Amino acid sequence: MPSAETTRTSVHKPPTSAQQPEPVRPTKEDEVAAAGSELIGGPIGRRVLFAATWWTPVRVIALVAIGMFALGMVQKLPCYDGAWFQGASSQYTHACYSDIPHLYQGRGFADGLVPYFDKLPGDMEYLEYPVLTGVFMEVASWLTPGSGSIQHQEKFYWMVNAGMLMACTAVIAVCVARTHRRRPWDGLLVALAPAFALTATINWDLFAVALTAAAMLMWSRRGAASAGIFLGLATAAKLYPALLLGPLLILCWRAGRWRAFWTATAAAVGVWLVVNLPVMIDHDSTGFHLREGWAKFYTFSQERGVDFGSFWLVLSQRMDEPLSTDTVNTLASALMLLACLGIGALGLTAPRRPRFAQLAFLVVAAFILTNKVYSPQYVLWLIPLAALARPRWRDFLIWQACEVAYFLGIWLYLAYTTSGDAHKGLPTEGYQLVVVVHLLGTLYLCAVVVRDILMPERDPVRRSGDDDPSGGVLDGAKDVFVLGQAAHPPRHAAHSTEGTYVRWGSPPTDISP
Repeated sequence: MPSAETTRTSVHKPPTSAQQPEPVRPTKEDEVAAAGSELIGGPIGRRVLFAATWWTPVRVIALVAIGMFALGMVQKLPCYDGAWFQGASSQYTHACYSDIPHLYQGRGFADGLVPYFDKLPGDMEYLEYPVLTGVFMEVASWLTPGSGSIQHQEKFYWMVNAGMLMACTAVIAVCVARTHRRRPWDGLLVALAPAFALTATINWDLFAVALTAAAMLMWSRRGAASAGIFLGLATAAKLYPALLLGPLLILCWRAGRWRAFWTATAAAVGVWLVVNLPVMIDHDSTGFHLREGWAKFYTFSQERGVDFGSFWLVLSQRMDEPLSTDTVNTLASALMLLACLGIGALGLTAPRRPRFAQLAFLVVAAFILTNKVYSPQYVLWLIPLAALARPRWRDFLIWQACEVAYFLGIWLYLAYTTSGDAHKGLPTEGYQLVVVVHLLGTLYLCAVVVRDILMPERDPVRRSGDDDPSGGVLDGAKDVFVLGQAAHPPRHAAHSTEGTYVRWGSPPTDISP
């Protein structure tokens, strides 16, 4: 068995002090990537010099991501041409639904109402999105002409939002490509992800995903304060980025890097308060209190019943007496807490401290798996984390195939439920099957990430000679607090006929005679 400090890898010559570490070429270490590269001329040679041309890996990945985003917009063309406004079923049969045009009028933007301050007509009294996402939606409404029919305005509003979300896509691609310095081509996993293109313009999630990707990039560059700032902004746009503080707590605890953790946490909390306080606090003759409009996101999330995509919905549809919303809230919170405790235990007992991206992926995936709703665009939360946590095309594409199946299944099921007696689409049993497929695909990717943590020699990133390139101050750091067998690693590593080992955080070292 390899020790906690060394593991076998492929044979490399150690770079001299005057040389920069050689970038990892996925076509050399990934069979699927090598086979796919035949479509564009074959694997990249070792003498290729991207720095000598304009076509650097980061620029290529950003352009590919924008191109795939544009294809996703083309996929929404049937809805843009009228399916959004021709009854509910049409937009589902074409699998081109988006919240964006419907909420332009439904949340008061067409009438110039101010989010969180002005009450809305209808059942939803206030905007049910976090503050920074509300700002994003409001800015897009300012750029939408107020002339013409309401349908024309809604289509233009979607187009404006699509342009802004395309910019977010470029940010995500660049951040992921630059987070692992020696592995920029892993960003192609994000750029070419089919579920990314299909779900990018369903809602405004890409804004929070872009801010989260920027936070991870800043952390990888040892900028704890700047990482916290972006993480605070991301949490002000969507709640899930706050979960990343949990993995940072575990990893900084194990490495004894408390200063970096508290700096990032303080910056995140401070920025979140700066964004939210102007909207959160109301004052009247009775004193200060929380503004009802600001609290709508949190109360709506609490009161919302079991919804599409979750295993709770499958249970409810197959039970004679479905669980109440309060019961589901309690059980879902308990399951999430257990999952977080398990991830924390894994982080403290693994033979080598897990990489930041690995634990970040696991905790967000746990939230998705235990939540009472799974909207199709939630896959966007996981795609950048998956590319950093498990940069292997086979596993990534297996998971993506499951997510594409769910994307098609949800719309066909809604087409079935809205087509009346015609019953065009996917019946309930078929929809339950695609929900299970989505759950199994996510669990599969979680399983291989956990395996990489327990067996670091299987981790593609560490087999290339790196320790934790997304870890910032954690990269190459020694452990100061561990539990279980990790506290008593074997004294010597097992010998190998290849005679090459990786010492974490150092270039590969040849110890052959």
